[in-house]
Amino acid sequence: MIMNNIRNVAIIAHVDHGKTTLVDALLRQSQTHLSKEVQAKGDLIMDSNDLERERGITIFSKNASVNWKGTKINIIDTPGHADFGGEVERVLKMADGCLLLIDAKEGPMPQTRFVLKKALRMGHKIIVVINKIDKQSLRLPDGNLKPDVEAINKVVNRTFDLFLELGADEKTAYFPTIYSSGKLGKAGLGTDLSKMDDIAPVFDAILQHIPPPAITSDSQKSLQVLITSTIYDNFKGRIATGRVYAGTIRMGQEVAHITRDGAVKKFKLTSLLGFEGLDRVDITKAFAGDIIALSGIPDITIGETLADPDNPVALPLLDIEESTVRMKFGVNTSPLAGVEGKFKTARQIRDRLYKAAEADVALKVEDGESGDLLVSGRGELHLAILIERLRREGYEFQVGKPQVIEKVENGKTKTPYEKLALEVPEEFSGSVMQKMGLRHATLLDMTTGNGTVFLDFIIATKELFGYRSQFVTDTKGLGTISSSFFEYREDSGGKFERSNGSLVVHEDGTTKLYALTGAQSKGTLFVNPGTKVYKGQVIGQNSRLDDIRINVCKEKQQTNHRSSGEGTAEHFNTPKLMSLENAIEYIDDSELVEVTPNNIRIRKIDLNR
Repeated sequence: MIMNNIRNVAIIAHVDHGKTTLVDALLRQSQTHLSKEVQAKGDLIMDSNDLERERGITIFSKNASVNWKGTKINIIDTPGHADFGGEVERVLKMADGCLLLIDAKEGPMPQTRFVLKKALRMGHKIIVVINKIDKQSLRLPDGNLKPDVEAINKVVNRTFDLFLELGADEKTAYFPTIYSSGKLGKAGLGTDLSKMDDIAPVFDAILQHIPPPAITSDSQKSLQVLITSTIYDNFKGRIATGRVYAGTIRMGQEVAHITRDGAVKKFKLTSLLGFEGLDRVDITKAFAGDIIALSGIPDITIGETLADPDNPVALPLLDIEESTVRMKFGVNTSPLAGVEGKFKTARQIRDRLYKAAEADVALKVEDGESGDLLVSGRGELHLAILIERLRREGYEFQVGKPQVIEKVENGKTKTPYEKLALEVPEEFSGSVMQKMGLRHATLLDMTTGNGTVFLDFIIATKELFGYRSQFVTDTKGLGTISSSFFEYREDSGGKFERSNGSLVVHEDGTTKLYALTGAQSKGTLFVNPGTKVYKGQVIGQNSRLDDIRINVCKEKQQTNHRSSGEGTAEHFNTPKLMSLENAIEYIDDSELVEVTPNNIRIRKIDLNR
């Protein structure tokens, strides 16, 4: 049996290739009902999280549903960053095909490779959408834009090469291609923008090329639902979202919950929800192939199966990329602890982290030996986003330096390696190559075009720590950097350590302009005058290797005598205020990052050292 009136499609792309903007155009032009609150937000309605809007990236996958020519199309917007691989895995399990969005100027990028490889492994049909063709255009004398067809065709050819490189068969490699401008809300089978009216060609391609869910007569008899995400609702309790793989599910029916360890428990559904636009709406039943949400099962988690209580058969558990980085989380123990946070006890922090792990299959939380919690994730960004979310919710805590998760196989230690892709202006490539050499990276490929150098490296994850902020500085913010997990390799023993010590506060107090002006000759400061500090807090980076203690709270001595140089005070340089990610990258094994709703501070583990 084939469900011809349903299509499940995931949209996958590299960060900032216009994926979320295209989804917005699809929702709006399909006349999908949108709430007044959503319409008031303008663009990027799928990026509902504040962090997503600020960073311009998608972190959490979302479901939307539109009706087009009598067919229900479930659209799933997916993360483009490899650190959110857990989200990507779940999304692809719900879909039958994918829209692969490629920037008409940048072409296929590393995160494109990461998600496409997984989609091809699952056998999904891929439609390639060459987006932002309005940016890859030549301006005519009359002021109109003419797409640069030659440049766009090069991007299509590079995409074809990527398909072959990732092992796509001949049928898959000759993909259907749509050209679009998500910003303008237009698409077509050719590159001429003047011949495009709306986004309809994308919908038509989905109906033509993405297969509907296929259901066998046997599976239709027995219910199977794979759970792909969970959230908590104050009224309904835990709401689980998933895809109906087989059978029919009805509101109020009894279902069997098959846990990860194979145990079977029976529950009665208290609500059954479908998707209409961006909203969840109550429904009475749903059929195989559809995406639903439900409640009534208190302890269900991601990757588990709901089945027919008379014939409970589990679907395969989700296979998720391994965690490669871990950090130690603990109660804030600084002299300023408990002043700014709303949630600051060990129990509150522990409960929140375990709750986060339930909703993110790529995140793991374990109790540490010293009462701390060990939190493992897919990368520094993955964990930094988690920390920032907790901070904004009012949590106060401290975290240690990120550590790689190593394995021992056949008596040999193996460490994770990343595939690193860099895009830098030609004049900065020498500096980048030098820094990569210091971190023992292996150059895979180097190409140059239009004044830009494209570099591919293999580098140990532990030697990549701390480089991203340095890369931004070295390329004056004009370079792009992205990485994805490559493989575990035998540890070569290489280790990159920070080449500068820290400027450490000598005593508790408030920083003074006079003292900071004198201290800035010793290195780079992280704080402004008038900042409350404590003994053992790191307020700057020393220009030399060792840590030094400095007094930044002293005031200028007042006398009755006027000096000849008075009134020509030394200039105070603007300090480098450390963001959360910069602080995490900066610290060494002797330091911690203190995280509160109002401040990010760096401190020594031993405040008296």
